[in-house]
Amino acid sequence: MPARNKDQEKEVLDWIEAVTGEKLPAAPYEDVLKDGVVLCNLINKIAPDSVKKIQTKGTNFQLMENIQRFQAAIRKYGVPDEEIFQTADLFERRNIPQVTLCLYSLGRITQKHPEYTGPRLGPKMADENKREFTEEQLRAHEGQLNLQMGYNKGASQSGHGGFGNTRHM
Repeated sequence: MPARNKDQEKEVLDWIEAVTGEKLPAAPYEDVLKDGVVLCNLINKIAPDSVKKIQTKGTNFQLMENIQRFQAAIRKYGVPDEEIFQTADLFERRNIPQVTLCLYSLGRITQKHPEYTGPRLGPKMADENKREFTEEQLRAHEGQLNLQMGYNKGASQSGHGGFGNTRHM
């Protein structure tokens, strides 16, 4: 399991405060996020009406539903499945670094949504870098034999002495 990165966790919480415009409680990272309310508010700020119903209090089961609604909303928003944490990762503190990774991923995906103009989290995504080549440039290599094709300039394994033998120097 990857180690927790306190700097990243702080950056995530600062970003959530910046996006939601609400001061988060001064509690440990996983406690701030645990009931899913902050996460639901976050995705609703990024993509309005993503989560229709947020349970602010209730049984563990009801609070876990907040997390599941958040997960469904960010999946729809474009966060890849493999970057979305499991409910237990957060709720039972099984894998807090995965929660952080997921939130960074969400922060990154906001850059693909031109309608989102809020604060950024993490590095800027690279824009597509298209390159145009002329037909001549694309053909330039055709006359050359490259070494991957098996041409080896006369090198051979003669004198190698066979596998498994020690080399005498």
